[in-house]
Amino acid sequence: MIDPTLFASLWLATAGNGLPYIVPIHPNLVHLTLGLFIVAIAFDIVAALYPLEKPIFKFLAIPVSSAGLYDVGWFNMVAAAIITFFTVAAGFYEIILAEPAEDMISPWGLNATDTMVWHGVGGVLLLALIVGMTIWRGFQRYLWREDRARQVQWSYLLAGLLIFVLMFAQGTLGAHLGGDFGVHVTADRLIRAGLDPNEQMSNTAALKINKMKTGTAPKIVGPRVIGERRTGELNQ
Repeated sequence: MIDPTLFASLWLATAGNGLPYIVPIHPNLVHLTLGLFIVAIAFDIVAALYPLEKPIFKFLAIPVSSAGLYDVGWFNMVAAAIITFFTVAAGFYEIILAEPAEDMISPWGLNATDTMVWHGVGGVLLLALIVGMTIWRGFQRYLWREDRARQVQWSYLLAGLLIFVLMFAQGTLGAHLGGDFGVHVTADRLIRAGLDPNEQMSNTAALKINKMKTGTAPKIVGPRVIGERRTGELNQ
């Protein structure tokens, strides 16, 4: 038998976070963007330093080639550029639906609106930088340094490390929106409305169960109930 509290939990999560779906999309895509970009730069750094690391790989019996490392760096950068379009789009959609507390200040001294504005601007800037880095990386791979042992320029790797700093600042702004202002966080929204999240969950579950018992919602009929009905019909 399906637990009716499951439906109650899903209903409360959807209705409580201010979104038409249960889990916010933007925070999840953000981690894809971060992971892909960080892996891309990290593997290119390892590949650029491969002549120094080759004895270590040989000692550890790890079959690694600089070409393989550069391939990982390139394809992860391309994937980061593609996924970041969806990351930014989801972020702007969820910002439009946000109803943050305006009477609070973040640890950086910004209110909710200013934090969302800077977070949005930072997202567009990061998108442009990642796309630019992808184009730069493509020129190095297929034109400028195609026949060279080191496929990437040191300036490219330095730019990637500087973007890490911008990503840290951007991520902190996003953390302020969720952690301090409670944007699309069900528990925060209920607390700001003067409600107890635990009590709301219990009440919602009880309401769903009562509806199922009184027949105002579809009943879940199991084999035992069917058997009892048949027995009662026979007795009548």
